[in-house]
Amino acid sequence: MYGFNGKVLKVNLTNGDVEVRKLDEDIYRRYLGGRGLALYFLLREMKPRVDPLGPDNVLVFTTSVVTGVPLPGFGRFTVAAKSPLTDGFGEAEAGGYWGAELKFSGFDAIIVRGASDKPVYLWIHDGEADIRDARKLWGMTTKGAQDSIREELNDKLIRVAAIGQAGENLVRFACILNEARYASGRCGLGAVMGSKKLKAIAVRGHGRVTVKSMDEIRGLAKWFDENWRNNPSAVYLSGYGTAGIVTVLDADGILPTKNFRDGSFEHAEEISGERMKETILIGTEGCFACPVKCKRVVKLTNPYQVDPEYGGPEYETIAALGSLCGIGDLNTIAYGNQLCNAYGMDTISTGCVIAFAMECYEKGIITREDTGGLDLKFGNREALIQLIHMIAKRSGIGDVLAEGVLRASKRIGRGSENMALHVKGKEVPLHDPRGKASLALMYAISPSGADHMQAVHDPVYEQSVESMKCLGILKPIDRLSLDAEKVRAFTYLHILNSLYDCLDVCKFIFTPHVYGTFKITQLPTILNAITGWETSLFELMKVGERALNMARAFNVREGLDVKEDRLPHRFFEALNSGSRKGAKLDAIEFNEALKTYYKIMGWDEVTGAPEEAKLKELDLEWVIDIMSQHC
Repeated sequence: MYGFNGKVLKVNLTNGDVEVRKLDEDIYRRYLGGRGLALYFLLREMKPRVDPLGPDNVLVFTTSVVTGVPLPGFGRFTVAAKSPLTDGFGEAEAGGYWGAELKFSGFDAIIVRGASDKPVYLWIHDGEADIRDARKLWGMTTKGAQDSIREELNDKLIRVAAIGQAGENLVRFACILNEARYASGRCGLGAVMGSKKLKAIAVRGHGRVTVKSMDEIRGLAKWFDENWRNNPSAVYLSGYGTAGIVTVLDADGILPTKNFRDGSFEHAEEISGERMKETILIGTEGCFACPVKCKRVVKLTNPYQVDPEYGGPEYETIAALGSLCGIGDLNTIAYGNQLCNAYGMDTISTGCVIAFAMECYEKGIITREDTGGLDLKFGNREALIQLIHMIAKRSGIGDVLAEGVLRASKRIGRGSENMALHVKGKEVPLHDPRGKASLALMYAISPSGADHMQAVHDPVYEQSVESMKCLGILKPIDRLSLDAEKVRAFTYLHILNSLYDCLDVCKFIFTPHVYGTFKITQLPTILNAITGWETSLFELMKVGERALNMARAFNVREGLDVKEDRLPHRFFEALNSGSRKGAKLDAIEFNEALKTYYKIMGWDEVTGAPEEAKLKELDLEWVIDIMSQHC
């Protein structure tokens, strides 16, 4: 076997059983890993309609057939379960070194069932695994738990994926941190770990991934190293990280500000990647085998103590804790980022629920009596920091906000629902579809709720046509269009990005993403050098499409239908400021685009379910059987 170990670790936390399951090569070829393999396990291993915070939820960690191969961008992994935010498919990908280390330890995936009656952690090393007592770790930060595990096992090279107090307290958008700074951020999967009393998974392996042709892999690595600096966008990413787009989006009039009412922020330059580099940045780092080193490392001693072990804020965090909440102070944002990483909370959802609360406060829907005396006006730095603590600890109004904007707005009422920006219950990322129209589709049909990484963003449709011609996208398409041509192109790119998630590769490494260096057409070459399969781009794209249909089937089985494929009303309202002032989505155009997408994908317009013919075409007849039993 090349590219994978053929072994999956199955853990039952209720009775303490740990067993190894072997997988046939056909399973790897059909699903590759990541999202595809995770859905294969979830659909087969989990009963429908379970409580996402109950013991019957199944939590899976998956790598792919390329994870751990020494190529840039090939160190990511997927975590998936039923989401406590959306009650549907929940997934999150993360970088760093944990995914590669799991492969080196002899396993391709982990399936966790049941729930322990006391805190535990899982220790995986060189083909072995056992469940260990974590009572002394309960209540620790993510870094504290990591350091304690490394000390207990006497190995500083152990990679640890852990939850903090937010996961323990079942904050619905709690996340999982590895190395205390690489986040499996979205969908509340840290809360799923917390519900199972699983504090951490520690991995260590001394093996390596066996490939068909290491000479070809070395040649590809050398090619990348010689070519990535020829891409100005990749060089910019290396220099400023994703934070570099703060001023770009502000100039474009779509920097989310004050809960998406405005598209421009007067303090954008003060929270930009350029300002970070001039002030608090002390270094950069990269994920496994990657020379781009886009990750920021910051340090502060005044007015806050910010530990570089927690990394530094990326764009989503800067916008979520910054412009969205009217905060124009980079030091406050960096400290807020550290708190979220320490507690184990998704920074996107955290910023969105705080901005929601601030707008409710501004409009008198909640008062100082509700906030425990906090003055929740936009721009209040101290209030932002206090709310992060309160949400993680579920204290005061933080207990309400810890439920996410959907549930919080239902509890608060009084019109607050109009300020709760989410899709399927998951808070909206920091990109505005009023200036990048395909994001409207991306957010609406993403299987895990609003997600900005389901396809490329609209400027790419205008600027990077050469990289997309291999998919049949032959000419530039207006970024603001949602016509049939745009929907067709979006669908192809949505399938491509699903393939990237099945492979667990970094999308910033591959075209047509603006930072990409590896070409789409190099994918089969890379896969063949690793696995020896002689695969094709056609076969690989079908893997991505297969995963999207499995995710749709999962959601339909859990009771989600086309009514959940909707956007917050705010995006159909005009922007109040910025160069795109007055811009808004057209509801009729959006709904027509949605119908066109369903037809292209082969999904029923009424139920949202994949048609039987489509599932048969994708070799998913077993999914038809599951759907017929439970729907």
